[in-house]
Amino acid sequence: MSEKLFVIGNEAVGWGALMANCDAFFGYPITPQNEIGEWFAREYPVRGKIFLQTTSEVSTINMLYGGAACGVRVMTATSSPGWALMQETMSHMVDAELPAVVVLVQRGGPGQGTTRQAQMDYFTATRGGGQGGYKNIVLCPASVQETHDLVQLGFFLADKYRNPVVVLTDAVIGITAENLEVERIEFGSLPAKDWAIRGLDNQPDGQRRLLTCSQGYGPLLTHPDFLSLLTALDKKYKMMTEAELRYETQQVENAELVLVAYGYLSRVCREALEMARDEGMKVGLIRLITAWPFPYQMVREKAEKGSKFLVVEDSLGQMVEDVKLGVEGKSEVFFLGTFARHLPTETGLIFPERVVEEIRRIL
Repeated sequence: MSEKLFVIGNEAVGWGALMANCDAFFGYPITPQNEIGEWFAREYPVRGKIFLQTTSEVSTINMLYGGAACGVRVMTATSSPGWALMQETMSHMVDAELPAVVVLVQRGGPGQGTTRQAQMDYFTATRGGGQGGYKNIVLCPASVQETHDLVQLGFFLADKYRNPVVVLTDAVIGITAENLEVERIEFGSLPAKDWAIRGLDNQPDGQRRLLTCSQGYGPLLTHPDFLSLLTALDKKYKMMTEAELRYETQQVENAELVLVAYGYLSRVCREALEMARDEGMKVGLIRLITAWPFPYQMVREKAEKGSKFLVVEDSLGQMVEDVKLGVEGKSEVFFLGTFARHLPTETGLIFPERVVEEIRRIL
């Protein structure tokens, strides 16, 4: 039985986590994700679940490590400066093969930057911001409903691959209020977490469990040497790439120019596409649902058929590099970024009219 609400995107994170049977939320306040922590502080204790405000983002991510090691579903939410502080333990969680969900509500940077919207954490989310060249599936919601749905998917994928999953959103999606249908989504069965540390009395075989972020360096570990660890991770990343790529297309079949966007700007581009089509311009859209894996093949196919590309991203250019990799020099790639905002202050936004202006210039 579903429940219909009118909420903002940040609150939809909480409802999605609840429907995913998330057991605990650890977090530290930081704008523009504070409504997420507020939701968990209000809703989780009365439901018998765990909410804990930590002393810092460093303690947050290490509590996630500990909770995940015990086999429970855990998550946190943060914004860009806090995300930076979490990177070392994100890498350790990949090594230890610990599932968790991290919601990243992006804001401007570098440094403290602004407390408002931006899309400047694409590189650290998709390239693995910590050491070691690891990978995380990165989900990119573009609505309140999709935020709720992708948080649930994030927990399923984290458990499926025993790997952290990032939900990459932004301040516009986070504070946009829309209708939400709260409902549990079934994604399929998952293996038992027989690797989890629960104490001898709670292990069906009566044997101890060992979890460490030093996989590859000891004979008693699942991956006893370095290459066995890397072999297992490489296999996992290839499985993710083949099975978990998600994107949407709109009117790309005859498009002379294909827009590429995610998050709030994918909504802007959808409106710009309709405006451009009304003027007779053949424009399409590729909207990322996963920023990693990235739809290189789709981009390559459109480039080979002669389509040009316009990447619309509220940054100085990050995702545009993936589009160029997909194009492989076979077509032109244009970029519309932060300098296209309607105001020079942190409150500036990129509007559909500005995107259409750029479409006209290119075509």
